[in-house]
Amino acid sequence: MRIFTFDNSFIRELPGDPEQGPRVRQVDGALHSAVSPAAVSSPHVLAYSVEMASTLGFTPEDIASDDFARTFGGNGLLPGMQPYATNYGGHQFGVWAGQLGDGRAISLGELITEAGQRWELQLKGAGRTPYSRGADGRAVLRSSVREFLCSEAMHHLGVPTTRALSLVTTGDAIERDMFYDGHPRDEPGAIVCRVAPSFIRFGHFELPSSRGDTALLKQLVDFTIRRDFPELEGEGVALYADWFKQVCERTAILMAHWMRVGFVHGVMNTDNMSILGLTIDYGPYGWLEDFDPDWTPNTTDAGRRRYRYGQQPNVAWWNLSRLAGALAPLFDGTEALQAGLDHYAAVYQSHDRAYMSAKLGLETIRDEDMALAQSLHELLHQAEVDMTLFFRGLGDIDLAAPSLEPVWAAFYDDAKREQCAPAFDAWLMQYARRVALDGVPDALRRERMRAVNPRYVLRNYLAQEAIDLAEQGDASGIYALLDVLRRPYEDQPRMERFAGRRPEWARVRAGCSMLSCSS
Repeated sequence: MRIFTFDNSFIRELPGDPEQGPRVRQVDGALHSAVSPAAVSSPHVLAYSVEMASTLGFTPEDIASDDFARTFGGNGLLPGMQPYATNYGGHQFGVWAGQLGDGRAISLGELITEAGQRWELQLKGAGRTPYSRGADGRAVLRSSVREFLCSEAMHHLGVPTTRALSLVTTGDAIERDMFYDGHPRDEPGAIVCRVAPSFIRFGHFELPSSRGDTALLKQLVDFTIRRDFPELEGEGVALYADWFKQVCERTAILMAHWMRVGFVHGVMNTDNMSILGLTIDYGPYGWLEDFDPDWTPNTTDAGRRRYRYGQQPNVAWWNLSRLAGALAPLFDGTEALQAGLDHYAAVYQSHDRAYMSAKLGLETIRDEDMALAQSLHELLHQAEVDMTLFFRGLGDIDLAAPSLEPVWAAFYDDAKREQCAPAFDAWLMQYARRVALDGVPDALRRERMRAVNPRYVLRNYLAQEAIDLAEQGDASGIYALLDVLRRPYEDQPRMERFAGRRPEWARVRAGCSMLSCSS
């Protein structure tokens, strides 16, 4: 492979742990620890993202080389790489958890592309770090496939996200108890190389603040603004206020996107929130199928449902308020921080309304239109209707003679469909009258709706089918999904099976409905 340029600013400009190696420990006064990936027995590139490889400058010949498999399987380094794990804390399920850190993620370095872009390369599942808290730092194939696929699927949906370069199998068996129920089994190990301009999280700021280390907190804030928010100008408290406002704005836009496509993250702890407003840490995620605002894919959250679909915008505000509290020592009073939180609410509302307007094919959206949307959501929930299929099919309904027939395939229960049909018919008549007020041609309305209502999303059962094949060494299911999900808003001939509603067998099968944090 050719020589790549690395500029590892995080470890160059910020204080590091004087001790090297993976011994688990509390790390004070430092934001990173030097640690090397642990070697695996037989690294093999199972899949890679063509788009991300091209962006970074890797050729198909590079991907096929032994050096690539060794490097991204944890058995070697390219010139300029300096591996490390970072130190952060976080609120987990609403409770302060203290030091957490990269327990199974090891950053290799910050690659600078020929276009001048900075991309941090991070291996997930590459072995123990000082922050592994007794775990093995490894990842299994099923969780790695899910992260690899979803990172790229979200990008093509237009949702801000970390990316994925490669998926490497290790040749080693990893023992996991998938549902923490006392039934562990050996599973194939794998490593994902995930990629982002920065992996800094809310929790990176929370930890030094919780320890009263204001100097380290300030150093990290200054670094983050300088490297990751170069468009911001000014100095002192005014600069910090502008920066926090920008973080709030990016987070609000992210939440509006999640709600638009029906994505449920599942583990919105503050250590899983990106300072850049990216979707980060794909664990027990899922897409709404039968529309239920109270649904969460996370077995750990099944009781409280803290991170359910309908609660995500509120949780993001709560997480931002925890970040505001961590940043408070750098401010004179709370006014600027409160202004940032208020900005979050305003930006989220604006984008949510704009996306709902587009989802319904309206020119603009009024308060009464939001009420119309809410009544639709209530019907979708009551009748057990697939969110993706219904909104996609809504554009195909002839509003001159509204009928549910074009969206029959979105209903999971025929009896509920028949029971709710009169209410849906009444809603469609009201919707048709509203659309007529805009005077927009049907073709334009349909085009607008298809631009925001995807035809294809990464349903959990589709990911599980790809995982089943991958566990037999067959990557065809992964590549088939990658290909379809590159164009999620287009109707693709002969790909109808990827756009169908969840089959009944997948309702309760492990990996297809609820998932654990090990998923």
